[in-house]
Amino acid sequence: MDLLHLILGGLSGVLVGFTLGLVGGGGSILAVPLMVYVVGVDNPHVAIGTSALAVAANAALNLVNHARRGNVRWNCAAVFAAAGVIGAYGGSSLGKAIDGQKLLLLFALLMLVVGVLMLRGRGDGGDADVRLDRRTAPRLAGFGGLAGALSGFFGIGGGFLIVPGLVAATRMPMLLAIGSSLVAVTAFGLTTALNYARSGLIDWTLAAVFVGGGLLGGLFGASLATRLSRSRGALNRVFAGLIFAVALYMLVRSARALMGG
Repeated sequence: MDLLHLILGGLSGVLVGFTLGLVGGGGSILAVPLMVYVVGVDNPHVAIGTSALAVAANAALNLVNHARRGNVRWNCAAVFAAAGVIGAYGGSSLGKAIDGQKLLLLFALLMLVVGVLMLRGRGDGGDADVRLDRRTAPRLAGFGGLAGALSGFFGIGGGFLIVPGLVAATRMPMLLAIGSSLVAVTAFGLTTALNYARSGLIDWTLAAVFVGGGLLGGLFGASLATRLSRSRGALNRVFAGLIFAVALYMLVRSARALMGG
């Protein structure tokens, strides 16, 4: 991969890291289309495996930023992540067995769903003193398993599913759900990446550049997440518009590739 494509990979990492730090989810779903259509990775499975590793690393870096601000509820996040890892392994195993272009087509359809979810307002109400108990544990495990399976199948962090899942299971405030979600995003991405690495489907140099860009973007994103939590609804609408545009582009490209094949 030449210097230009590595630079494009770094800039793509900045965007993904920024949005991961800012809203906890959504940025990771851009990683695969950025790898394929901006950086120029030819093999969709390599794009998925590489983006999964990069997203896991970026999420871990952003997790440190949020943890320093007290935005992580570790017990709840751990249960969610543990259940999700099982789902992520099964989902990623299934994803490797599906034709790459068909997988991108399904990915684009999922992005349309994500765009709708992002349009739903994220308030800051909830119980900041939430704890893991007999009521919340089964809910966390259920939502975690489902989010993990989808995350592994599509090679994404799954934060857009994890954040509302944490809120639904525990009623924790949105800012805490964003910080806590990064535990699961890290675990899901790492599980998927390891599964793809076993099949030689990761570009390690590109992943390193992507992570470097994500570190820079994540520093700004986590800082703004604390300051601009009240305006996140507006940010969601802007980001949803971006997701819709990328999804439609992917649908057209994937459909043409399938018809041409």
